[in-house]
Amino acid sequence: MTPDPIRYDERLAALQGAGRLPSVSAAVARGGAPAWQGSLVADPGTPGLGPGTAYRIGSITKTLTAVLVLQLRDEGRLDLADPVGRFVPETGYREATLRDLLAHTAGLQSEPAGPWWERSPGVGTDALLAANDGSGRVAGAGEYFHYSNLGYALLGEVVARLRGVSWWDVVRERLLGPLAMDATSYLPPAGHAPGRSVDHFAHTLSPEPLTDTGAMAPAGQLWSTTADLLRWADFLATGHPDVLGAATLAEMATPTAQAADYGLGLRVLTAGDRTLAGHTGSMPGFQAALFVDRTTRDAVAVLANATTGLDTDAAAGVLLGLTPAPAATVPWQPSEVPVPGPVVDVLGVWFWGNTAFGFEWTGGELVVRDLRSGEVEDRFRPRPDGAGFTGTDGYHRGETLRAVRRADGGVSHLECATFVWTRTPYDPRAPIPGGLA
Repeated sequence: MTPDPIRYDERLAALQGAGRLPSVSAAVARGGAPAWQGSLVADPGTPGLGPGTAYRIGSITKTLTAVLVLQLRDEGRLDLADPVGRFVPETGYREATLRDLLAHTAGLQSEPAGPWWERSPGVGTDALLAANDGSGRVAGAGEYFHYSNLGYALLGEVVARLRGVSWWDVVRERLLGPLAMDATSYLPPAGHAPGRSVDHFAHTLSPEPLTDTGAMAPAGQLWSTTADLLRWADFLATGHPDVLGAATLAEMATPTAQAADYGLGLRVLTAGDRTLAGHTGSMPGFQAALFVDRTTRDAVAVLANATTGLDTDAAAGVLLGLTPAPAATVPWQPSEVPVPGPVVDVLGVWFWGNTAFGFEWTGGELVVRDLRSGEVEDRFRPRPDGAGFTGTDGYHRGETLRAVRRADGGVSHLECATFVWTRTPYDPRAPIPGGLA
């Protein structure tokens, strides 16, 4: 066997560093067989996480819902040209076809009416249908691609009504059982990764809610592991006699006229010279990516417990060695809590003239980043005497940065060697040399 030349651990570390991920778990299959798995954990509060840990997979759930709809089509129980109202007459979107709902071309709004469903306790089907009377439509049928979580809730209800049991019962009986996906669950299992949000400037971690999304579950409820997701990826490439045939899966992976990267429940991406099918996912505290080359059966699953940060579109190509890894030079670590008092007042966005800079606290340093380019311009460390910060790298190395306060104690501006940063461009209350001409 020829050794795989890809250094997966290094590429995973680059994704972790670039994305500021509290933890990330990934696995790669080659030719349908598991080839590598690994994880990185930066959050000191979760030392038990590892390659077998369950994470929330968000909209990868939609691929399971789509397969269930295509199962019913292949059994002759429905036609994709059928209006959803044939099966769910209470919906305000009765005329939307199943095909358009699968492809996100039905013109439905992206989110259901009411509180943000991903962060709120889920409601039942009756309440969801009553709150969404059709008035939220944003486009005509087939007019253009518009991603709709609500559409997949309706598809899940179609599945439940035709099978006579809950959507989740159908998932277990007709998908997870035949494919031996024993680690995929509706609710978070013991030892799961906790949902986290990373403060952009303080680099501290905050917990995110783990809600039961109720009637919206078919759009993004499920939890899984990288090993289970690789099984699902290989199924998407080859089919299974007890689940769905390869020809139907090829149909699902064919982009529609309205979207070059979306078919019937599957995203289709190009990475290098390969075409990958699968889906990305996100929920508060989590991001996920699952893609497979349906020709070679090479596949990647990546799971992270961060609300944002992971480039889910690029992750599969990076780990398969098809695209360059991010230029992250050091692993990311969250900041200590609480952030030192003198640091708190200087975090956030400051302007030097009209140019915006982000002042971040990471690794015991104050990092100054140009928000246009993303490049780090300066680094400072707190002075032992508490009188500001000393430059350690960049143009202001060796210089002292001070927070200048108003009479009421609030910070007026930052000053370092006559350079002045203010909360708004050219703040007239600050002594900016030259002012605004």
